[in-house]
Amino acid sequence: MTTPTGPTTSGEARERLSAVRAEVAKAVVGQDAAVSGLLVALLCGGHVLMEGVPGVAKTLLVRSLAASLSVQTRRVQFTPDLMPGDITGSMVIDSSRGELTFREGPVFTHLLLADEINRTPPKTQSALLEAMEEGQVSVDGVSRPLPRPFLVAATQNPVEYEGTYPLPEAQLDRFLLKVVLPVPDRTQELEIVTRHAAGFDPQDIATSGVTAVAGADDIAAGRSGVGAVQVSPEVAGYVVDVARATRQAPSLGLGASPRGAVALMRTARAWAWLSGRDFVTPDDVKALAQATLAHRLSLRPEAELEGVDVGAVLSSALGSVPVPR
Repeated sequence: MTTPTGPTTSGEARERLSAVRAEVAKAVVGQDAAVSGLLVALLCGGHVLMEGVPGVAKTLLVRSLAASLSVQTRRVQFTPDLMPGDITGSMVIDSSRGELTFREGPVFTHLLLADEINRTPPKTQSALLEAMEEGQVSVDGVSRPLPRPFLVAATQNPVEYEGTYPLPEAQLDRFLLKVVLPVPDRTQELEIVTRHAAGFDPQDIATSGVTAVAGADDIAAGRSGVGAVQVSPEVAGYVVDVARATRQAPSLGLGASPRGAVALMRTARAWAWLSGRDFVTPDDVKALAQATLAHRLSLRPEAELEGVDVGAVLSSALGSVPVPR
């Protein structure tokens, strides 16, 4: 695997990070929206929750992304008996010296794949809270910084499936984006079957030809580029009005908080940069609104009983806000 050299310009970083899509596509058919969401999260220093029924390549997608980036990655399979220390690390006895030493958990990496995060109880789910919010882990009274960049890419099955523990609001709010992976259409599914018939092995991504085309230097340069993207007062006002419109929606018991509005602005800036612009448009805000805000909204009990869809409520809120010119 060849590690690309560090970029000298923001444009080079954009070109290399954009090439990640083509590399991931060598192993994963479709799901381009999920790949874009992961790239946006990397550029914003955020985290991604990916939801989909079993078999839509959630795990393969994250593994393919890691293979296309020259960064360290680790995977944790979340199970009902997983303990917090299994993720963060713990103090163990060093028999050679007869004293306690800290053994790092898998969270000490650049890209952490938290597989089926909603199959473990809330106590273990919450072990990621400090790591995701502050980029550090505190064990035995000592705070230990995590590598940079640090991204949690968590997968989960839909909450109505048996054996799942819905993520609490505090945990959901730590995810910058939630991406829903759909079942592929017939053409895409035919390509998947054809690839497997030709010998594709999802356990051995190297056989699909995925190589590292970007690295930590590109992510750092990309973040600098995103920081230079301009947000006009009109677009900033549009972001705020969208967030406030969710709080006024009668079907919602919990609308988007100011933190949600800030998250929407951040993701819109990253999307604008990836699109080759140094300014944010209302279309950028619309493009990221569902992935950034939907998982932060809660339906009223009566609306939930009536089968109201959060995404539809958010779309209605978006439609009620005048778009600035």
